[in-house]
Order: sequence, then structure tokens, then C-alpha cells
Amino acid sequence: MSGRAWKFGDDISTDLIAAGRYAYLRTNMPELTKHVLEDARDEFRGAVKPGDFVVGGRNFGLGSSREHAPTIIKMAGVSCVAAKSFARIFFRNCINIGLPAVRVDTDRIDEGDELELDLRGGVLRDITKGIELEFPPMPAVMTDILEAGGLVPYLKKNKGFVL
Repeated sequence: MSGRAWKFGDDISTDLIAAGRYAYLRTNMPELTKHVLEDARDEFRGAVKPGDFVVGGRNFGLGSSREHAPTIIKMAGVSCVAAKSFARIFFRNCINIGLPAVRVDTDRIDEGDELELDLRGGVLRDITKGIELEFPPMPAVMTDILEAGGLVPYLKKNKGFVL
């Protein structure tokens, strides 16, 4: 996976990702996706390109447990969310819907840097700067879930849970 970095700060909540005022759109995910991250950074939703990365600080995805937040990030074309830390339920929802979420020190990544992810190797490369940022590799079952496109496709493929 490779794409450019969209840099966000600390404490990006699920309400900043999928604003509550659009709750009525939760049955129309393509329409809700048109509003992704608009309260955190309005220009993101119109300029994000397939493969781009969302890069956050600490506590990314705090707030409610709604799956809509990571789902619309993925539907917008984002290939990965990289942050110093995640709210636990947001992280789990990312994996379950097939959106890689990696815990890595994002301080050295700047807006617009070209990034490349080696999920199994535990490396996020900043191609622009020529640096490698290591993170603890995920358990194999989690990378298998991500590679299958999420938990439901993984379970269908494997006819149940396989460790």
C-alpha cells in the first residue's frame, strides 16, 4: 500500500470523522462518505485520493463505537490509518472492516509525504524522507483478516474462525 499522508492531530473523535448531524445518512454510506472528516479538515473529503493515508496523533477515533467512522474513511479510498495510539473500539472496528490501523510514532511524517506500508513486516516507510518507521507486527490472524477485506469476508473464506 502506498499513498500520500494527510496529517491530523491528537484526539480525532468519531464525531469529527462522521459528524452526528449526518446520522440520518447511516443507511446511505456513499452519501455519508461525502462528509468524511469534514469537521476535522473540510478540504480532506474533496481531495483525498485512493491509496492515501490518514496520519493521526494520540487517541485517534475516540468517542462512540459506531463502525461508520472507519467505514467512511475506507470508502473514501484511504488505504491505512497510522497513529500514535487509537481508541480501542475504533482500532477493532478498523480491523473488522478491513482497514489497516497501525500504531506508530507519526511525529516525523509531514503532510503530503509519500508513504508505503509493509503490514506483515511492521514497517511504515516515508518514501519522501527516506525513513522507515517500525511498529510491532500484528498477529497473523489480524493481517489475514485485513488481507481478506475484513472479518466477514475472512470468516466466509475460512468457513469460520481460524487461528
